[in-house]
Amino acid sequence: MTIHAQAGALIDWSWIEQNAGQIWDRTIEHLTLTGISVALGLVISVGLAIVALRWRWSFSPITWTTGFLYTIPSLALFAFLVPLVGLNEVNAVIALTSYTLLILVRNIVAGIDGVPAAVLEAADGMGYTRRARFWRMEVPLALPAIVAGVRIASVTTVGLVTITAILGLGGYGFFILRGLNTLFFTQMIVGVVLSVILATLLDFAFILAERTLSPWARSSQ
Repeated sequence: MTIHAQAGALIDWSWIEQNAGQIWDRTIEHLTLTGISVALGLVISVGLAIVALRWRWSFSPITWTTGFLYTIPSLALFAFLVPLVGLNEVNAVIALTSYTLLILVRNIVAGIDGVPAAVLEAADGMGYTRRARFWRMEVPLALPAIVAGVRIASVTTVGLVTITAILGLGGYGFFILRGLNTLFFTQMIVGVVLSVILATLLDFAFILAERTLSPWARSSQ
């Protein structure tokens, strides 16, 4: 591709119009990678949180392990996974999922621990089994904290997805990387701006979801 270092304007609107289809495809890719990674992270985190709540001694090892994964630089983790799974979507999903675990596990456990003791006693008095009490009472009341964790994990993942451009993926990161390589500022701006917009929209969507799923939390404020 021709280098655009001497481009007269930062934004070439004709390029955006001509590449609208590709921008849409990268949007779907960005959303797909984010959605799969956060959803998989949530499933794993629920399992880990249940273990931590059932055997309290396991909470520290779980958070230490997930915290260690969270501190690994993304480029290093992608590179480490290449010999194991290759340079593909699986590599990206594994890495992105690992970064959601610490946030989600902590929020799930904190949300469950935040359920008032009086509610638990009332559930026991109504004859709920431990499992029924957990899913029908504790989890719904912990939703604000859980959704808050999903919000943070989702926004964080949107940013991390751009880095998977080095794997030939990356959604909007594809435009950022190619724009840097060709010094075509329009592509860089499109990638950055759309990433910020997507993160903002997801954050707002989860705020609405939290208010819809837990109206009692809103009415008590």
